[in-house]
Amino acid sequence: MNRRKFIKKSAYGILGLGVISGIYTWQIEPFWLEFVKIKMKIPNLPDSLKGKTLMQISDIHVGARFDWNYLIDSFKQAQNLNPDIVVYTGDFVSYDKENNFQDLKTVMSDAVKGKLATIAILGNHDYGKNWAEPEVANSIVKILEDSEIKVLRNETKEVEGLSIIGMDDFWGTNFSPEEALEDLNSETANVVLCHNPDVCDLDVWGDYNSWILSGHTHGGQVKPPFLPPPMLPVKNLKYSSGKIDLSGGRTLYINRALGHLWQVRFNCRPEITVFEME
Repeated sequence: MNRRKFIKKSAYGILGLGVISGIYTWQIEPFWLEFVKIKMKIPNLPDSLKGKTLMQISDIHVGARFDWNYLIDSFKQAQNLNPDIVVYTGDFVSYDKENNFQDLKTVMSDAVKGKLATIAILGNHDYGKNWAEPEVANSIVKILEDSEIKVLRNETKEVEGLSIIGMDDFWGTNFSPEEALEDLNSETANVVLCHNPDVCDLDVWGDYNSWILSGHTHGGQVKPPFLPPPMLPVKNLKYSSGKIDLSGGRTLYINRALGHLWQVRFNCRPEITVFEME
């Protein structure tokens, strides 16, 4: 093979790899759902809850940026796992118009429900433009509660001896971590739902010593092998995805999101997390 033919064939090969990679990151990985299973050791957990499952679903982002029928299909897969508790950790929409509300109603009519409880918090996108439209958040809360999903806005829901504490969104108009944690009893079993993991670095936690479940980052959606994601919507760039040990006995878990802001993922599959409590 002469040099000219070698260069020509190499160029075609590179072009072909680029096309294949583009199709993969656009059409395959964004819809290649992974169920991540993790042991969740909770201090003071009642014996009645040991071995039961808590499922986390985050950042579904109903809107016009991808086919949300994928979300319904994912919910149906998750329902087959029969979770005991289901928590949704914010960003139900990528809000840009009121049509999003009807689409969210359609999606949430197939929502995954827990046998014991189904609980949610809001994310920044649930507060509309510039995260500054509380009326958008209120409309989303109504849709969720009509779907029998309890939305926690700086408050606590007790489920068979487990206190689930829900913080409203860090960037939204109703963020009040002090209010959310004011009734905290560290001698009982607790789990905090907090959409944006940057809240973990605020001086609000007192003697809290259990799990914090977050979303928001999507794991970056694109993660080069052996390198951190190039783009993360957080101040603390250590807060990408997965389990992170924090000070004071706290454990942070960041879900990579079921939906996506833009239909592209690489080395960062969409996720539903299934915790086995112990």
